[in-house]
Amino acid sequence: MPEMRFHGQGPDETVTACYSPSRVIKDFFRVGETYPIADFVKRSRDALTIASERVKQKYGFYCTSAQQQLSEIEQNAARFAELTEAKVTVLRFVE
Repeated sequence: MPEMRFHGQGPDETVTACYSPSRVIKDFFRVGETYPIADFVKRSRDALTIASERVKQKYGFYCTSAQQQLSEIEQNAARFAELTEAKVTVLRFVE
C-alpha cells in the first residue's frame, strides 16, 4: 500500500508533516489550497478513515498510524477553535 505524507501550514505558520497509509489523501486536498480549519479536519478524518479501511481490507486490521495522525490533527485544530478565520494550507505531498 503506497503510504505518503502531506504537509500543512497552520494558522500559526507552523508546518506539520502528516502521515497517510494511502494516496487517497490526494482526493481530498490540493497542494496550494487553503482550507478553513474545520474543513481541513473533516477532510482529514474522511481521508484517513478511508485509508485505514483500505489497510484493513488488505491486511485484516485498521491502521493505527492513520488513527493516531487523525488524533494529532484534531488536537492541533482544537488550539485554534476560537479563531473563526483559522486556516490550513496544504504545501506538498511526499510519496
